[in-house]
Amino acid sequence: MLSDHKAKSRINGLPSSLQTVTELVKFVTMVIFTASAQHAAVNNGQFDLGGWMPNYPTALRKPPPKVKGQTTENSILETLPDVSTTVNGMAVLRLLSKDSSDHYPLGYFPETLYDEDVPCKLIEEFQKDLRKLSDLIEERNKKLELPYIYLNPKNVDNSVAI
Repeated sequence: MLSDHKAKSRINGLPSSLQTVTELVKFVTMVIFTASAQHAAVNNGQFDLGGWMPNYPTALRKPPPKVKGQTTENSILETLPDVSTTVNGMAVLRLLSKDSSDHYPLGYFPETLYDEDVPCKLIEEFQKDLRKLSDLIEERNKKLELPYIYLNPKNVDNSVAI
């Protein structure tokens, strides 16, 4: 049985309280990661993958085949969505995947929110670490036939921006 301060709330397993600085840091880190890097990993490449409908059909007009090896070109075409459904699905994926008009890369802020030395130094160090990581990713991607760009800090928004 969990003690009261370790008990989970009824909402998504969130802690009902935070008792230590370590618990607070862990929680805030989780929130920042979820709203930035995890969101980018899930959303930024949706159109690149799903823009070719057979990779990501938005609907099926027939159930998928139950027996291997009996699929024909005709049965595939009868199963995949019609043109209108496909166009609508692709439009949604494109909208969700494109850069927002107010894109601010992870660690960069449009306004000066802090003027104290400690937070300013920490933000500066974080931005420096992100630039190093971005440089490493870009260098690695030069060697790849299909570069993975979605988690480059330059392409990760500070937060969910829909």
